[in-house]
Formats: sequence, structure tokens, C-alpha cells
Amino acid sequence: MEENFLIGTYTKKDSKGVYAVTLDDDAGKLTNVRLAIPSQKPAYLQVGSNDRVYAIKQIDDQGGVASYSLKDDNAKMLSKVLAAGAPPAYVGLDEQRHLLYSANYHTAKVDVFKINEDGTLTQTDSVTHQGATGPRPEQEAPHVHFADLTPDKRLVVCDLGMDLLVVYDVSADGKLTAVSRYKCEDGFGTRHIAFHPNGKYAYVLGELSSKLEVLKYNAADASFTHVQTVKTIPDDWTAHNGAAAIRFSSDGKFIYTSNRGENTIAVFAVQPDFTVKHIQSISTEGDFPRDFNLSKDESYLLASNQNSDNLTLYKRDADTGKLTLLQKDVACPEPVCVMKWK
Repeated sequence: MEENFLIGTYTKKDSKGVYAVTLDDDAGKLTNVRLAIPSQKPAYLQVGSNDRVYAIKQIDDQGGVASYSLKDDNAKMLSKVLAAGAPPAYVGLDEQRHLLYSANYHTAKVDVFKINEDGTLTQTDSVTHQGATGPRPEQEAPHVHFADLTPDKRLVVCDLGMDLLVVYDVSADGKLTAVSRYKCEDGFGTRHIAFHPNGKYAYVLGELSSKLEVLKYNAADASFTHVQTVKTIPDDWTAHNGAAAIRFSSDGKFIYTSNRGENTIAVFAVQPDFTVKHIQSISTEGDFPRDFNLSKDESYLLASNQNSDNLTLYKRDADTGKLTLLQKDVACPEPVCVMKWK
């Protein structure tokens, strides 16, 4: 069997947009890296139903989001919404309410877009984060880095500059109302969050601290309670590192995070009390692993190394959660985001 991933990229050097890559499940091998969507700086994307893809978009000095129809590697842009300034860092997809969310690191804005029936986008709301920021040099201002759904269909936003999680209620017409705030430790650098499949626990990744924080989530009032904080790198690691991506196995037993600097995937086993235990760190065989993803049956993990322009494939043991290197040096220009496609 074969399955395909889409790779969002930067386009500062040789990349031309969003790439596709095929995984041969039987052979355990990546093949056929090819350009799927020509675009400028589609660094993050989401794959929707009806052959739709939603991605970050940049044209000259304007940034925003775009929607595409992508059938059998034939791409057609359906819509774009741009504004002056840098493009967002993240897009989140809400197919139930037909909404798209973007998180802009540079402007500290969370934008909401209605996905119309024809795939075009119409902006419905915008919220700008303001307030006290953390102590690190990278925290000179609020920096929204993530906006996506909680298990109970609220919107949770990670603000790296403010060390903050903010949860919003979302109306049917795409309007946001803030309902809770959770402050991580100073200098944590709140980047991404993943929820346990049971919906009761959240796992927050701190880019600047290289830490993983375990939180209990209370859906009644959208509040978080601290449970545990662990490092994603060894205690004796002194060189620069920035934690980047976090993914859960669907059985809720294992968490995977990427480290840019140590250049590893760190594997954590979820304990009966929902705390985590570090069980493995494995090299990504490249530089600056910004993202990764599991295959559909979760027997493989595909990592992207932004600075070394390569993809790396691992076999995943479903019982132990551990990874074994299968393939490295798969050429792909400036790979950033890894999404399952078809």
C-alpha cells in the first residue's frame, strides 16, 4: 500500500511551495518527492475534506492564508486573504463549523475565516494579544504561535511571548470570546499543545525552555491545572535548542516531540496517572526538525529537517512507542510542516 504526505516549506532558497511525498508501507520507504502546490512560504498547512488544502500564504510584503483544491497533484487556488506584514505561523481547521484559524507570531493576532461552500475564505474575526511578556530575549512582545481546537471544540491559543494559553469560545458565525487563561512558568515559550484522546489532559510544548508541561483540562470552565513539567533534552545539554512539534499516538500511550538543536525526536510514555516518562531520543539525521507526523496506521513516523533539506523515516513499535531509523537523506527543500494527505 501507498500513502502520501504533504510537506509545507519555507521558500527562502530552492523550495517552490508545498511538496508531496509517497510512503510505500510495504517497503518502508519514501519515494517520489514532487511539487504539489506552487506557492510562496506555505510553511504550515491543514488537509481538509473534499480535496481541500489550507495553507499559509505570502505574496511580496503581504501575508495571510489561502485555500486550494488538490486532486491527484493538480492544484488550483480557490481563495486567498492577505494583509500587509508577515504571514502567520500556524493554521487550524474546524470542519464542523467550516472555519479556519490562523496564528500570527509577528502581529500577535488570531484571525478567523469562514470557509464558504466553494472553498473561498471570508474573515469573520480578529483578536490581538496584548500584555506582559516573558523574560527571554525572544519574548519582547506577544507572539501567537498556535490556534486550534480543544476536544470540546473551543479554540486554544499558545502565546510564546506571554508564556500563555488562552481559550476562546467560538460562535457559529466565527466570533471569538475569551473564557480562560493559563500562565506557564516564566520563559517557557508556549508553542504547541496536544490533548490526550480522553480529552481530559493537555500536553504543552515550550520552545524556549525545551520543556513539556502536563496539564489537567476542565471542560466545564476551560481551565488548566498543572500536573508535571519535564525536559525534552538531557539535563547536561548546554547548546541552543528549541522544542518545536508535538504529536500523540491515537491510543494515548505515547507522545513525540521534536528538538531543533539537539536534532532529535524525543519519545515519552504516558503513565497511568497521565504524567510522562522519557523513554527515547533518536537523531533526526539532519538539522532543525521543525515538524513530523505519524503515518495513518501509526507504524511509521516521518520527520522534516528544515536547514538540511531532508526527510527522515522511522519504523514505530506500537507496543513500546520507540522508533527505529529506516531512511534518511530524502531530499526535500526547506521542509517545515508534515501533514497526512491521502
